[in-house]
Amino acid sequence: MSKYEVRQDVMYTKTHEWVKLEGENMATIGITDYAQQKLHEIVYVEFTKSPGDQVSAGDTVAIVESIKTSAEVYTPISGEIVEVNTRLEEEPELINNSPYDDGWIVKIKSPSAKKDLEKCLSPHEYEKTIAEEK
Repeated sequence: MSKYEVRQDVMYTKTHEWVKLEGENMATIGITDYAQQKLHEIVYVEFTKSPGDQVSAGDTVAIVESIKTSAEVYTPISGEIVEVNTRLEEEPELINNSPYDDGWIVKIKSPSAKKDLEKCLSPHEYEKTIAEEK
């Protein structure tokens, strides 16, 4: 059993983002529990995209800064940014406290979401990925 929470209802990327499909073409994206633990105390979140912006899979949507380092957050799917989690501007620690719930980063509307998710890692594959990194 991993000391990192890996949820079974989301898909993952090798760069430690998670993506959850909400309905047919809406997806919520954030960073994983593993990523937030590696970053340590998150002190600042800068959104590099705004609602209405078009993004392609692999684009940077935010930069997360911790007391230790900073990391880019990439979108695993293409589409239109419909919402950014503005709470993170005042409470970046939400990513540390609740990476899969309150600490989500962006929501994207994507007609190709299901197809893009096929390139992501399953929870089991992601657990193997983080086990290999340790």
